Amino acid sequence: MDKLDAMQLYVRIVERGSFTAASSDLCIPRSTSTQVINRLEKQLGVRLLQRSTRRVKATLDGELYYQRCLSILSDVEEAEGAFKGSVPKGEVRVDVQGTIARHFVVPRLPQFFERYPEITLVMSEGDRWVDLVQEGVDCAIRYGHLADSELIARRLTMLERLTCASPQYLERYGTPKSLTDLSSHRVVALRSITTGNSTPLSFCVGDRVETLEVPAPMTVTGTESYLDGVRLGIGLAQFPWFHVEKDLAAGSLVEILSTTRPPSEPVSVVFTQNRFLSPRVRAFIEWLSEVFADH
Repeated sequence: MDKLDAMQLYVRIVERGSFTAASSDLCIPRSTSTQVINRLEKQLGVRLLQRSTRRVKATLDGELYYQRCLSILSDVEEAEGAFKGSVPKGEVRVDVQGTIARHFVVPRLPQFFERYPEITLVMSEGDRWVDLVQEGVDCAIRYGHLADSELIARRLTMLERLTCASPQYLERYGTPKSLTDLSSHRVVALRSITTGNSTPLSFCVGDRVETLEVPAPMTVTGTESYLDGVRLGIGLAQFPWFHVEKDLAAGSLVEILSTTRPPSEPVSVVFTQNRFLSPRVRAFIEWLSEVFADH
């Protein structure tokens, strides 16, 4: 293994916090990883990693070397692309919320692979907020307003939302004409896996946003169960337009309180600021911007 390969391995070990995970990511034996890092530490004359039974962590010298490795690897990759005229290639690991993936990203992937045939995608789906560095993820697509963090975020689009219910629910509880009418209604609640909190109903009233807590006979953490609960008439709820477009067209859901719609929510792609953006990751992010611009 040459010096650049050793640097790539070292970077992955630091980010994953594990020899085993890094070895799996790079498809090399764990024993090889141990030998390479031991040789690297001997050549540099410093200890790069603190090893424990649970986690591997960079020493102070190791953190400095990690930052230099990121810079060197970034320069090498960009130089190769510029002088060889090569197309981006390699693996991009991305985490996407499921409904966003199925509606926006997956249908356009044939065009992506036609444009970048040498890039492979490893896509995970979920509503959990992953730790990009520790879990070895290059970028994540997230719906909703983002909490403050050290991640860099690029907004891709704003999604319109609406309040809706099933016809059978409205037949039983009546159609609310104003926000005050909601005191006699019920909702299907969506609870965040990350915070454990349920999202209240929100409405744009003039130039302000008003939130309401409405009794919820059913609380879920999955967006598909959330939608199913509303379809079955258990309660009303608020969704991005794209998520219920087919139900509205089919008449299985009906929009209510259309004059006080919920505020729109952003979709963003996030990535770490201390990790260089390789040409393949940059290409994927730029492609995402095109996909969402079309919508």
